[in-house]
Amino acid sequence: MKVYELKRAPNARRVRMFLAEKGVDMAYEQVDLSGGENLSPDFLAKNPAGRIPVLALDDGSYLSESVAICRYFEELYPDNNLFGTTPLERAQIEMWSRFIEFNLWQPAGMAFRHITGFYQDRETCFPEWGQECKLLTGQWFGKLEERLQASVYIAGDRFTIADILALCAIDFAARTLALHISDEQIALKRWYDAVSSRPSAQA
Repeated sequence: MKVYELKRAPNARRVRMFLAEKGVDMAYEQVDLSGGENLSPDFLAKNPAGRIPVLALDDGSYLSESVAICRYFEELYPDNNLFGTTPLERAQIEMWSRFIEFNLWQPAGMAFRHITGFYQDRETCFPEWGQECKLLTGQWFGKLEERLQASVYIAGDRFTIADILALCAIDFAARTLALHISDEQIALKRWYDAVSSRPSAQA
């Protein structure tokens, strides 16, 4: 198996971090997003959406979308469970994961695209919309602060896929949008220090 990715991309980091938590060794091949390699016929045959990461399976098929790839490896390696073990825990992890996807990662990604114009050669950018998305991203730092005042981790009392999604989104927002955890967000900072110190966060 092999993963097509761009190492600095947050979606690719999700998969690398997840696999590191599982102790799975993986081969990686870098894809030049800025050069449009992901839009080539060869890559689109692997993933018609033209996004990374993409997992190439040994049977010649491909699997895309970062969380779907993680779910696949969760089924292959059920030890060190990261998606939940009971119906309620699985639902809670899914709920918080979707909160992160739609309210933190998605606006951060839109802010990056529309403010920086990284893909301006292939899409129309609206900087004002980018600034609005940046504001929405920052608001969810506050909501996570409230959550983590009552919970050790994002989805409960243990580390899960939801924490991986949140860490990757927060680090991306810091690197590309200059959005940072404030001094007043003590619970969020406590969580961030704990999760970012895990060996998998350096994968």
